[in-house]
Amino acid sequence: MDRGRTVQVIARIHTDFPAKFGIPRQSGLVPELVGEIIFEPEFRRPEALLGIEEFSHLWLLWEFSEVKRESWSATVCPPRLGGREKRGVFATRSPFRPNSIGLSCVKLEQVILEGEEAPKLIVSGVDLLDGTPVYDIKPYLPYTDAHPEAEGGFGQAHREDGIRVVFPEALSERLPEDKREAVLHVLQQDPRAAYNKQPDYCYGMEFADYDIRFTVENDTLTVCDVIAAKGQDFERIK
Repeated sequence: MDRGRTVQVIARIHTDFPAKFGIPRQSGLVPELVGEIIFEPEFRRPEALLGIEEFSHLWLLWEFSEVKRESWSATVCPPRLGGREKRGVFATRSPFRPNSIGLSCVKLEQVILEGEEAPKLIVSGVDLLDGTPVYDIKPYLPYTDAHPEAEGGFGQAHREDGIRVVFPEALSERLPEDKREAVLHVLQQDPRAAYNKQPDYCYGMEFADYDIRFTVENDTLTVCDVIAAKGQDFERIK
């Protein structure tokens, strides 16, 4: 008899995505995306990270915190198949699962052991919403976790999917220099949902305290405005 178990949140990750729209569909697709893992006070112990700097990559187990459903469906429509074809939920990485648990492989960039919120981890290649609860962190082991001969199913067939991006220099310069390449690569992934590709529509993507506005026509995404959030560097807007 399953009496149920409580899974504790050990940390939260902070990223440049305050909203779901625009987040890459898998970790590692945009290496420039950086996240900061801040541990909950109970788990904020340096000895818990002893030896972690020996590993280049980490597995994160986390919660799809913005996906709340009382029931689950045995089939889902993966974005990689245009949002129209169904697959079994356990044959996909859909957030709509019996248990809303996500899995990401990220690169460990830095271990910070000093400061008010220390210890904390800086990681890259993230695909997570700002504030996402993290349940566990495990080292990535190349000798057992990497399988070059593995078959990727329908996901592999669409690994190169993307879109051409036109980002006018005058608009790109409104962003902090260290965010420009990340934004460009996020847009190249085509943030639009498969079921929401409207012509003559201006989309807005929140990223790093900026609102990136863009349109799409004939498989070309064109950035048409970059707007700083209230309280940000409005001097960049000309």
